Order: sequence, then structure tokens, then C-alpha cells
Amino acid sequence: MNRRRFLSRLATGAAGAALPGLLFGCNRSRSAGVDRSAAPDSTRYVSPVTDRDLAVHAFDAEITKLDKPASDWTSVVSEDAYQILFEVGTEPRYSSPLLDEKRRGTFVCAACHLPLFPSTTKYESGTGWPSFWAPLPRHLGTSVDNKLAVTRTEYHCRRCGGHQGHVFGDGPDPTGLRYCNNGLALRFIPESESLPDLRR
Repeated sequence: MNRRRFLSRLATGAAGAALPGLLFGCNRSRSAGVDRSAAPDSTRYVSPVTDRDLAVHAFDAEITKLDKPASDWTSVVSEDAYQILFEVGTEPRYSSPLLDEKRRGTFVCAACHLPLFPSTTKYESGTGWPSFWAPLPRHLGTSVDNKLAVTRTEYHCRRCGGHQGHVFGDGPDPTGLRYCNNGLALRFIPESESLPDLRR
């Protein structure tokens, strides 16, 4: 699939939202304003991750959404992480230790521990936030974000609904996409360690 067709499918899957490469960074707003009702699930995403990544995350076919209020996560994540995950906030640029994380492993949701990105899709975007060119298939949901002058595509953990960041069309090959993620919304699990138990 060529880049133009891929971007067209992504935009269609996000209710026609534009992917403005002109907006350099992630959302800086601390107020909620994301229309999650308009967002379909992310089964339309085609994530060109490696066969090895897919084998490691073989359980990704069925993800059950957790039926719990956002307030229940206050005892699980820090106050700053909660503001990002469940109040759609954004951490300061260059503040995340994950910017320098170069080991093989998996980036999981900081709240519910659902694997979101394999380390093989992380790259240095120069934006000051951890960036990835593809997520694990079906592990993210998307929504239309109209808080700024230009419509953007917000993405969130498909399991707990925690806000992760925004996706833009100025990333590297093979997808041409940049998933601009808040570091506090993620936890890194090295390849040498077992992934967290999702039963919670």
C-alpha cells in the first residue's frame, strides 16, 4: 500500500479528520474537548510491525474495554499521568526519560498496561516527545480533536481509554505517520522482562 492510500484510509477511519503535518507537536491543552463518540475503533489501522512483534503480542486480536470510571485510576497512576491520560493533558517537551530509551521491548499504557508500541517502531522525531511510526494493530482507538483551529486525530488506549497523543502525517517510511506520545502515558517493558498481567 502506498503512502497516499494509507493516509487516506487513516483519515477515513478517523471520521474524515485531517492529519496536519503543519502542527509540529502534540496537544498542549489541559482541558477535555475530544469527541470520542465520533471515533470508530481502530481495526482499520494497518500497522507494518515485524512478524516477531506480532508473535510477542499474539493476544491482540480481542481487547475488552475496561468498564470503570476514570476516577478509579487515581490510585494507579501519578497525578501528572492522570492529568494526561484522563484529562487530555500534555507533558512539557523534552521532559520524558523515554526519549532516551533505546532498548528492545514494549511500550505499554501506563494505566492498564495494554501493549501499544513495539520498540522497533520508535524513532527520534526531534519534537521533544516519544514518537513512533506505527502502533500494534487494533490496540489504539482514535477520535476527532477540534480544540485547535485545525482538526486533528487524537489516539487513546483502546482498553482503558487513556489519552496518549496525536497522530500526524509527517513521519518516516514505511507509514509516513508520527504518533506523538506523552511519555507519562507510557511505561517501557524491556524485552528481558515479562509483560504485565492485563487481568485487572
